[in-house]
Amino acid sequence: MTTKQPIDAPPQDRADPTSDFVVKDPEAFARNMAHVLEEIGKAASAWVGPRERGEMVEDTPVSMGEIVQTLSKVSEYWLTDPTRAIEAQTSLFTNYMNVWNNSIRRMAGEAPVDPVEPPKGDKRFADKQWSEHLFFDFVKQVYILTTRWADDLLERTEGLDPHTRHKAEFYLKQVENALSPSNFVLTNPELYRETLACNGENLVRGMKMFAEDMKAGGGMLRLRQSDSSTFQVGRDMALTPGKVVAQNDICQIIQYAPQTATVFKRPLLIVPPWINKFYILDLKPEKSFINWLVGQGHTVFVISWVNPDDRQAMKDWHDYIQEGIVFGLDTVEAATGQKEVNTIGYCVGGTLLGASLAYLKATGDERIASTTFLTTQIDFTYAGDLKVFVDEAQLQTLERAMEKKGYLEGAQMATAFNLLRSGDLIWPYFVNNYLRGKEPLPFDLLYWNADSTRMPKANHLFYLRNCYLENRLSRGEMEIAGVQLDLSKVDIPIYNLATREDHIAPARSVFQGSRAFGSQVTYVLSGSGHIAGVVNPPEKNKYQYWTGPAPKEAGTYEDWLVAAKETPGSWWPHWQEWIAPLSGNKVKARKPGGRKLKPIEDAPGSYVKVKA
Repeated sequence: MTTKQPIDAPPQDRADPTSDFVVKDPEAFARNMAHVLEEIGKAASAWVGPRERGEMVEDTPVSMGEIVQTLSKVSEYWLTDPTRAIEAQTSLFTNYMNVWNNSIRRMAGEAPVDPVEPPKGDKRFADKQWSEHLFFDFVKQVYILTTRWADDLLERTEGLDPHTRHKAEFYLKQVENALSPSNFVLTNPELYRETLACNGENLVRGMKMFAEDMKAGGGMLRLRQSDSSTFQVGRDMALTPGKVVAQNDICQIIQYAPQTATVFKRPLLIVPPWINKFYILDLKPEKSFINWLVGQGHTVFVISWVNPDDRQAMKDWHDYIQEGIVFGLDTVEAATGQKEVNTIGYCVGGTLLGASLAYLKATGDERIASTTFLTTQIDFTYAGDLKVFVDEAQLQTLERAMEKKGYLEGAQMATAFNLLRSGDLIWPYFVNNYLRGKEPLPFDLLYWNADSTRMPKANHLFYLRNCYLENRLSRGEMEIAGVQLDLSKVDIPIYNLATREDHIAPARSVFQGSRAFGSQVTYVLSGSGHIAGVVNPPEKNKYQYWTGPAPKEAGTYEDWLVAAKETPGSWWPHWQEWIAPLSGNKVKARKPGGRKLKPIEDAPGSYVKVKA
């Protein structure tokens, strides 16, 4: 006698293909969905509260109105001509029908014809269910097809000025990244399976983090990219021994303790960006550029910029030159007795340093004997996607937003930089944190990236207008305190490092800026991007760098690339070979402060620890 199997039970020797997509415990799932709504309510309260109290100034990098206004110029081109509109709609509909027909073919057991595939290496669609499951495969193909169709429409839109086209391309990419089916539980097979497997507990954890991050951002979402609890500046990073030997309202000057019995006679002053904190060059000892410099026998000083508030609102570039770079030169001279100084400028710190070279030359101060620029733009013709955020209308909006507090919140700059690579720096973390409910892993670089700084109103507006909008510095049109800056009169040795995959200071832009100086510039191109291409210790044996002719002799950037020689590994030893002859003989190692300056506190100082 045999026992009949229930009619609705799957065969015991075959797995149910739909089992991963069925709620396991409806009661637990419903209870967790109630908790999800509760946490969403907390997030909404954290968003609304600051706005009701008048504490929140809407100063997002790009307003929705700006996006709609820009993209409407594209749609206007297609909708004002019926023939073009019908052509566009027919093309999209035909392609949709092809996807639908392929789905029917698969259901009938036939092979699809020319299926729409994602770009090779697109991690969003790595899960096998994106291809094996009919529904998710259909959703994936429709998304890819639609984004390609939209990109093609924009490319064929006529009558757009270059800036509007650039903005439209950038905004369209943001919309496409945001609408990816991988960002939603119901259209992401991996998320869907995880959610049902744990009855929605992942969403409870995720929405709890979402509410916490909204509260932490004071009404703006502060997306966590790293486990911040595992890091502390001065304990886990910024560990190179030294002392703060001088300070004022704009910066602290740190002098690092020697690690060798003798040091080069000529000291080294580093000018980091004020948009981020200096310890990107001093993370942990094994990948600290500053620690490596000290170990090579340099007497290293670094400017640690203040994290400004309303007291620095009217500090402009002249103040940052006088109270930052000149103050640093004075401090180096007092601590070491040396007038001539080698300098390094990183990112916008390098742009300020470049302006300083012309300003100090014009005012008779020639203490800077050589300069190294790290991913620094001097000419902004090819400044990349950051130019999207700068036009006359946006500058006026930004000025109004900064009027109340006197500064730009650090979160806005962080968001702007994240938008440049939203597919890597926003949406993967949105999915991991808020939909999968997983804490991000500890990562020192992303901890630093989130440790943002505010922007003083006068300084920031001067920078955006004179550099990004009007490109005055390389043209000899920038004025500081009545002094017109002429970089062609700067004749000191210059080492100019660009990184090949830089999305903030594109290599072509850095190359173009090299032509503005009166001296022959040593232009070097490193592998990787804005951070990893710079912070690349030789021991890691990673990436490579290229050397070639001086930019003024090379022709175009493409010509330089053809002539360039590739060398495996870090650019640091190459730079050391360049700087050593410019650093003088060896002298007895110097203690921080020397005989004239009394150390104020241990490195990394207190200014760098102030949170935005």
